[in-house]
Amino acid sequence: MDGEFDPPPSPQTAARLEPGRPAHGFPAADCLVILYGARSEAKGTCSMNALDWLLGADPAIRWQALRDLTDAPADEVAAERARVATEGWGARLLGLRRDDGLWDAGTPDTEWISLLALLMLRDMGLDASSQEARSAIAGVRENATYHSQGPWHGTPVFAGEVEPCINGRVVAVGAYFGVDVRGIVERLLGEQMADGGWNCEQENGSTRGSFHTTIDVLEGLLEHARATGGSAELTAALERGQEYLLERRLLRRLSSGTLIDPAFTQFSFPTGWHYDVLRGLEYLRAAEVTPDARVAEAIDVVRSKRDRDGRWSLENPHQSEMVNARVRDLDLDMDEREGRPSRWNTLRAMRVLDWYERARSTP
Repeated sequence: MDGEFDPPPSPQTAARLEPGRPAHGFPAADCLVILYGARSEAKGTCSMNALDWLLGADPAIRWQALRDLTDAPADEVAAERARVATEGWGARLLGLRRDDGLWDAGTPDTEWISLLALLMLRDMGLDASSQEARSAIAGVRENATYHSQGPWHGTPVFAGEVEPCINGRVVAVGAYFGVDVRGIVERLLGEQMADGGWNCEQENGSTRGSFHTTIDVLEGLLEHARATGGSAELTAALERGQEYLLERRLLRRLSSGTLIDPAFTQFSFPTGWHYDVLRGLEYLRAAEVTPDARVAEAIDVVRSKRDRDGRWSLENPHQSEMVNARVRDLDLDMDEREGRPSRWNTLRAMRVLDWYERARSTP
């Protein structure tokens, strides 16, 4: 296994592992119980072989695995999270900024790669209150403008532009890092379509939602609701958007029931603007939606991709993540390769299955 050469967990996370009982359907041979002091628990559906692999990973993965897949104390989770700013992938990504605080992949439109870098730091869980995060967001807020031929050319990135697929991601970053994005949120609320979705082609006459645009907007609005406490209008929009996904079982046409796109069943990371069922399920989990029968097929897709070691591979890496910018063009190597086990996809899949099984086991 490629994990043979992975670094061992830090002393804080190298909790004693012992054989344990099966956890929600995984074979006993794959399941271990992780102990934290007097407490022990094999949470949800986690295969502890895979969990140990995640706990030996970069702080960006490790702190989320501790929070979502173990019974680790909150102070230990917080300590691991704090390391994102100063160690590993997070520190390396922060260190790739230019003197003006922007990221640069060798093209003039630095706003796109800078937005992707901030989105990646959000995925890593960089503490938005940290000095490192405040410095990172300040550079983009003060210096990033749109390079385009549209009327928003030269305007600040956090003022937004016209496409909801872009604006949803700007809102996600802004809300997470404490930027006022209320103007963009109001625009997005007014652009929700009759079917509950959003579509970047709406300005060109489209009357139906798009999975890609809808997930971009939902993630942004959810982040804004968390940051601000939400509102009745925002809650209603989120619920309608969630229903857009659920009515289509996260992957099928409402009209015919046919699969919309085979790529929806392939798990990418970073996802960029692209939708897939793992991303859709991750959103529903984060939004604390109670899963019902409409997610069952998508859950089966996730289960079907679990390998014999309890891991999920990287599939379908996108050539374009946002416009023509890609995080990997920054030479930020997280050792994620197509067709090989992916720590990001394994983390995301394990906590989605945990969310689903826990809901099913609740009376």
